[in-house]
Amino acid sequence: MSGTARSGTGYAELLRARHVTRLLLGTLVGRLPNATAHVAIVLFVRSEGGSYTLAGVLATVYGLATAVGQPLLGRAVDLVGQPRVMLPAALLSALGMLAFAAIGIEPLALAAAAVLVAGLFTPPLEGGLRALWPSVLGRQDRVHRAYALDSVAQEVMFTIGPLVVTLAVALWSEAGALLVINVIGVLGALSVVASEPSRKWRSAPREAHWLGALRSPGLLALLGAFLFVGMALGSITVAAVAYADGEHGVGTNLVYALLMSGIGFGALVGGLAYGARDWAGPPEPRLRVLIGLLAVGYLPLLLVPGYLAMTALACLAGLFLAPALSCAFVVVDRHAPRGTVTEAFSWLVTTFGVGAALGTAVVGPAIEGGGVVGGFVVPGAAGAAALLVLLATRRALSEPREPATPDTAQVLTPPSAPGATGENETNRPSEPGFRSRHQA
Repeated sequence: MSGTARSGTGYAELLRARHVTRLLLGTLVGRLPNATAHVAIVLFVRSEGGSYTLAGVLATVYGLATAVGQPLLGRAVDLVGQPRVMLPAALLSALGMLAFAAIGIEPLALAAAAVLVAGLFTPPLEGGLRALWPSVLGRQDRVHRAYALDSVAQEVMFTIGPLVVTLAVALWSEAGALLVINVIGVLGALSVVASEPSRKWRSAPREAHWLGALRSPGLLALLGAFLFVGMALGSITVAAVAYADGEHGVGTNLVYALLMSGIGFGALVGGLAYGARDWAGPPEPRLRVLIGLLAVGYLPLLLVPGYLAMTALACLAGLFLAPALSCAFVVVDRHAPRGTVTEAFSWLVTTFGVGAALGTAVVGPAIEGGGVVGGFVVPGAAGAAALLVLLATRRALSEPREPATPDTAQVLTPPSAPGATGENETNRPSEPGFRSRHQA
């Protein structure tokens, strides 16, 4: 894994590019309902007198519905464009959650149906943004940096999102929080789909196939690996709760917040550092190294030292998460069948989410059987399993199934050399197979 430091303006240059800031912020704001739904649902159910079990069931309904809806809506986006899918989906999702706030938890069937609609129609803004980057940025070094910045921004969103819900509850109520975050989400989606890149974007012609993006062996291999990456992240959040419940001389909530903030901070630093470099060669071998480092980073958590040292270890555990995700986005772009890029990115989001749900389910028995240390065994084992999947599927991930050709793909301009004035001047070969099949 090798790279060269970028001597230009880096992220500042990226953010100054036309449409970038609007698309990035619009997508993050549009995803606020999804990033906060689990917290908002639990708080609302509890305010209505429901049990934690009921809150967990409804949050699970939302999560599973989102997992089903994302790739289906992603396929629809590839077929008919972003505005005709994203905005109606955002409105339906918001209406579902607002209906939930109006109905409450009785009758339960209607409450569950409202949550189901909210999850099922969550717009695939995340996959849609990554499909837009090549047409907006043009050069592959900028696209790769945008993937890294996107990963970092998501970490920030998932950190501050629950704080937004808490603030809304304090200022209004639990039902008011559901209203506020979903209205904000619709406005974010509207900002994205009203932009010129989103309106003009069209997917490349696609071969009719019921499997869609899933007919790519390379994509299937990647999804198998990231199922376990999701398990690692889901399990570590629960294991952190078990650790925080121990005697540390400070409050449980503070210790848990420190550990989660440590993971987020590590991901932030890792993502920014990764995106600040230009990486030579194909991304698949680099992804194996990053997943290996991610798995190794979980192992020191088994030491379960004092909470300050544990916070430092949490930073280490999160360090390679954003780089691994950023690299995975490039691999998805290389292996997604032509005309399925939004669907392919949505499958990665779905698989990661399903893995996180599985991780939260598996880690409970592990903690009961092996204590806090047993809980932290799960993320380490899941990280190792992700690496094994990538190693076992090296052949499927060796080359893209459908390499770029002049009549089906437009190769992105490689990055300019340090000190060069023209964008067509290069200092290294472009990554083979990296392509933009989805230019406007």
